[in-house]
Parts: sequence; C-alpha cells; structure tokens
Amino acid sequence: MRLLFFGNNYSGWQALSWLVAEGVEVVGVVVHPEERARYRVEILEAADLPPECVFDGSRLRDPAVRAALAELRADAALSVYFGYLLPPELLDLLPRGAINLHPALLPYNRGANPNVWSLVDQTPAGVTLHYLDAGVDTGDIIAQDAVPIAPTDTGETLYRKLEQAGLDLLRRVWPLFESGRAPRRPQPAGGSVHRLHDLDRLDEIDPDATVRAGDLLNLLRARTFPPYRGAYLRAGGEKIYLRLQLLTEKEFEDGSDG
Repeated sequence: MRLLFFGNNYSGWQALSWLVAEGVEVVGVVVHPEERARYRVEILEAADLPPECVFDGSRLRDPAVRAALAELRADAALSVYFGYLLPPELLDLLPRGAINLHPALLPYNRGANPNVWSLVDQTPAGVTLHYLDAGVDTGDIIAQDAVPIAPTDTGETLYRKLEQAGLDLLRRVWPLFESGRAPRRPQPAGGSVHRLHDLDRLDEIDPDATVRAGDLLNLLRARTFPPYRGAYLRAGGEKIYLRLQLLTEKEFEDGSDG
C-alpha cells in the first residue's frame, strides 16, 4: 500500500512513526502550516521524505498541489488530528479510500475539541477510526472504543486518555485496513458537531448567573488544561482565569502528608 499521511500533534507524530516502523510505504505527508502546527518537525523527521513529497494542509484546494499529490499515486490516506477537510477531488485520487482517527465516540462530538464537549455536554467519550467523506467526521465507522470518564477527569486528563486510546485503536485495526478486510458501517443518526470557535461562548463566566452547580463544575473541569487559559471571569478590570483541581479522597490524603 502506498500511503499518503495527513497529520498534526503528538498523535500524528506517534502514528506516523509507528507506520514507518511497521514498513508501511509512506509516499507523501501533509502537515499544518507552521503557525498552526504542533510536532511538525517531529512528523517531518519521521516521514524522512524529500521536500517535493511534503505539502501544506492549508493549500489542498490549490490545483498545483492537487496535481502534485496525484503524481504520488497513493493507494490510500490516513488522517490523524489533521485540522483541514480533504476536498472530494482529493479523496477521488485514492482507490482504497481515506480514513481518519478521531478522538470521539462518533456520532458524538464530531469536529473540534471532543475532550471538552464530552465533559460539558456529558456525552460518551471514546475514539473512532472511520472513512472520510465530504462531511466533518461523518464517514462510515471502521472501529471504535469507548473511554470511561472519571469523576476527577479534566479537559487535560481526558485528552491524554483519548490520545492513548486512539493510538491503541489504530495499531489494532490498521492490519485489517491494510489487508482490505476492514469492516464499515454507517454512523448512527444524531450526535453532535462543534467548531473551534464554539469554545468562545463557554469561557466567560458570569458571577451573577444562576446555573446548576454540576453544569458549572463540568465546564470548569472541561476547560482546565494548562497552559491553555480556559474559563475566566472579569473582576477589577481584568480577566481572572479559573482552573479546577479534582482529587479523590486518597489522592488528597496522600498529597497532604508531610
């Protein structure tokens, strides 16, 4: 299989490194532009491809870029934490299709920041490997695993759980896709989808608003992810940022010893 890889973030780096170690023939890699990229250098080092096989994900609709991707004659594509939609004309170049690793239990929490919305909306958390189509995380499901949410989870700790679960799922299921034996089933009806800017409506806390204590706690823990700023309130002419620390009784006692 000649693979075209679309990736960003730690998970993108780890997934690509594993594929290369497994002997998968990666013929091209598409990354975020530098201002939007995380682990870009590590991904490119793992790919170890010449510059003409490296592409800017923000330029996928450029006819010259699409022509260069077509020249690679890739059989399939894998997307891992990649933040740009693959246009239909690009998907048409891939005879064995394109698949995506998404850190949510689809159809819940399509789009951005699934770790946040599982906590805010109290929807199931998990990871899904699915085929890409023209929509946002709407393609047929290959496999998925649920990830339990602990009462002490924050946006950060749930993100780390989803990160590890996604890599585990990819390693387990990849051989099925590579051999052409991967199952597929349509996504159930319903679910939810979120955009990056949806976080803007969450973050400012009104001290005078009347809300359920549980809803406020879920919001605060969802937006606890240092070093990101997260939720805040306004006081004394400035923003006061809020982070929530959640400890079990044993963790509290262990931490208070000495």
